[in-house]
Amino acid sequence: MALNLFKKRARPGPDSKPAQARPAPVAEKHFDPAPPTEIPSDPLEACVALKRYGYLLAQREAWRGQHSAERACAEAADRIDDLFAIVPEGFASLPKTVNDYPGCPESSVETKTFLLARYPVTNDEFQRFVDAGGYDDMDLWPREIWPHLIDFRDQTDHSGPRFWRNGRHCRTMATHPVVGICFYEAQAYATWAGYRLPSEAEWQMAATWRIRSAANTMRRFPWGDALDTQRCNIWLSGVGKTMPVDAYPDGCAPNQVAQLVGNVWEWMADEYIVTDDNGNPVVSDMRMSSIRGGAFDTYFSSQATGTFRTGLVSMARVHNAGFRCALDVD
Repeated sequence: MALNLFKKRARPGPDSKPAQARPAPVAEKHFDPAPPTEIPSDPLEACVALKRYGYLLAQREAWRGQHSAERACAEAADRIDDLFAIVPEGFASLPKTVNDYPGCPESSVETKTFLLARYPVTNDEFQRFVDAGGYDDMDLWPREIWPHLIDFRDQTDHSGPRFWRNGRHCRTMATHPVVGICFYEAQAYATWAGYRLPSEAEWQMAATWRIRSAANTMRRFPWGDALDTQRCNIWLSGVGKTMPVDAYPDGCAPNQVAQLVGNVWEWMADEYIVTDDNGNPVVSDMRMSSIRGGAFDTYFSSQATGTFRTGLVSMARVHNAGFRCALDVD
């Protein structure tokens, strides 16, 4: 369902005064806008072109009878095999307090086998969501967020991530993780594509590899127990900006899921709920969602681990937070 209830419109009356001009956004040097996404008129072919593989398979019964349905579903299944990795069942211990100290209260959460995207969602992938009218499809957004959709604008007042221009990402940033999107934008994309956001426990299980086994071991980082700035993009790595999602292949988890630590914080499905050291709830004026993994500008290496917990205001559209998708095995 697409509505235009919350589009910005200027409707001056005959005696109205001209609106005060907004300061022009600062133009980026050498901004090369990405080309428009070519979307086929056939809904089935459009799903393939837009990379909505999870949605295509979830709706497979709706395509029954179409001559190209079998081929399209097979292609979608193959692409999911390429884009996602299996995370085995395991468990995670989540600190309940803001400060994670030895012996602090924890929640032990068991996780089932699930699929996790090998890479965070890129600008190129999110561009398809924008070009397909994702911001106007009200079915993708919680009703309580509808009045806020008018604020999800880029540098030129078009619908899109905060740092884009004219609804486009810069072509040179196509394979970088999309940033400048809030929790609700990440959630809407995941729903649109036929996936979901991972839970904190699932993400931590993937990052620490605490699988259910007699060894009962876990890792501090996806690659092992020692910090290695050549395997991730944090402050100490000296890069100072995002990198393509396929950078740092040596920093992958055992199942080849990349960049669980560094590059960008990742939005989780969970609301961020913690207490202080005395067990009193920490309450924010606005809803907060959990973020995990650290980013390119994370200064303290203790925050760029598989176990560090923190949160961010769910409506925040910051320069260093993105997301990746998850999918149930069944």
